[in-house]
Amino acid sequence: MIVKTRVYRLKPDEAMKQILDDWCNYRRYCWNQALALWQDLYMARTIFDKVVATTFIPKQNKKTKKWRMTHQDYHLNPSPNWRLVRDLMIEQKEDWQYAYSARTLQLAVQDLGKAWQNFFNKAQPDWGKPKFRSKKNPRQGFKTDRAKIEDGLLWLEMPRDTPYKDRWAGIELSNNPLSGKIGVVSIFKVNHKYYASIPYKLEKPLPKAKTGKGTGVDINVGHFNYQDGQCLVLPKSLKRLYAKIKFYQKRLAKKQTVNGRIKGTQSNKYLKTKTKLQSCYERVSNIQHDLMHKFTTKLVNDYDRIVIENLDVKGMLMSHVASKGMHRSM
Repeated sequence: MIVKTRVYRLKPDEAMKQILDDWCNYRRYCWNQALALWQDLYMARTIFDKVVATTFIPKQNKKTKKWRMTHQDYHLNPSPNWRLVRDLMIEQKEDWQYAYSARTLQLAVQDLGKAWQNFFNKAQPDWGKPKFRSKKNPRQGFKTDRAKIEDGLLWLEMPRDTPYKDRWAGIELSNNPLSGKIGVVSIFKVNHKYYASIPYKLEKPLPKAKTGKGTGVDINVGHFNYQDGQCLVLPKSLKRLYAKIKFYQKRLAKKQTVNGRIKGTQSNKYLKTKTKLQSCYERVSNIQHDLMHKFTTKLVNDYDRIVIENLDVKGMLMSHVASKGMHRSM
């Protein structure tokens, strides 16, 4: 079996939009509550270890029958883990939380546990410490493993105490779904648009025919060179969009100040310009992902051996000369 993930744009009605927004807020609430509880347990464990390290108890040696002072070797407060945090949060559940799926809370705590593992993993030095989620973040979302696809529609699990029982409906997908079992579905919202990332569990296809060819990829700013040609990663369409982004950024900076004070962030003109800027960023991201997916697919289909040079991209991004070009060249 292999896993193929497809991202669809969702087309929910007004009732389902409200449900998706509520579930995004509930996921953020569970994450923040779990992170706060995790930190409290960690601090309590640290204080407990300091007390134990300086505490001695009398203990008798079985051979010599003499008493000696030894460290305490028991632990009243275990180390924080996602199962412990999950159980404590379930015990402290309030009545209003039963209107949402229980799996939303459990998956949020499980993801937090993975984030802590990656933070303490020395093999991943760039992984940051888990932070609290803000409602001002332009991207919000949640996960569920109880979703299903029927008749081309995505159906979420309906909680028993939800107030939306009469308006619960399936959500239309932008493309036809694949046939196969689905895993954990990630639903997210960006710029008032809803998307779903659905992993399908499919049978492993037959291996592709060997081509007997190899290639090396030379990475440059604006283009990638390989054996049979060149891939432009900064086409004219992207350059025009970057010019628009520069224009809207200047307009947005001017609209922030009113009589020398930053007060214009809630005006209609400011929000309209901000929407246009976000739309340009979204188009840039879509074009870049399309170019990269097509290029990597072509490499895998045409060549058996692919060699790519190892670059210190993070260090090159610190340079003021080529940092912008490196970032735009993916």
